[in-house]
Amino acid sequence: MDYRYRTQMVCAQEIRFHIEGNVITNISFIGGCNGNLKALSKVLDGWTVEDIEAKLKGNTCGSKITSCADQLCKAVRKAYDEQKNA
Repeated sequence: MDYRYRTQMVCAQEIRFHIEGNVITNISFIGGCNGNLKALSKVLDGWTVEDIEAKLKGNTCGSKITSCADQLCKAVRKAYDEQKNA
């Protein structure tokens, strides 16, 4: 399933990815720190929801209480839960 998530309180406006079971692929960020987010997307391709959360959940950016990486954790968890309950 392809999924889109509107971020909150970060520079990236949206995160897009594909979820199959608990595996995340084809991650892309709309907006944000282009080079860093492209690299993050490549590294995380094929990771599970749980692996992404274990490494990135709670990560902050500067004085913000969240980050693009933390928002990705929220996005993949939401997508996974919605997929499970469908």
